[in-house]
Amino acid sequence: MKTTVLDSYAVITYLQRQTGYESVAKIFEECVSKNHETFLCVVNWGEVIYTAWRTGGEQKARLAEDAMRALPIQIIDVNKELALQAAQLKANNRMSYADCFAAALAMKKKSELVTGDKEFKQVEKVVRIRWI
Repeated sequence: MKTTVLDSYAVITYLQRQTGYESVAKIFEECVSKNHETFLCVVNWGEVIYTAWRTGGEQKARLAEDAMRALPIQIIDVNKELALQAAQLKANNRMSYADCFAAALAMKKKSELVTGDKEFKQVEKVVRIRWI
């Protein structure tokens, strides 16, 4: 089974129909029609919500939450193993801690990570990146 991890950048791009959203839409189509799973760390899920809240208030945040609920994404909770991997990535790279959770989840799932956030260039040697 093919697996993909999304960063908040990819989800926000899709929800706001920004440049590159078609690539994310194709992943969702594959999830519905093929043997494909897509994951999002709960930390990155929270990033999507707070970004929507900052730009449009509580109502926009709730719309973002509802939209994510309707998408074929599995939200993955954080456990000690994932937090430790994220901490190791943060200690060795100049990335946001939330981005480290996305990378750690991709490593755990042995999946490609879909993003357009250039911070992830630092971990391209340990995480397969699909750039949008």
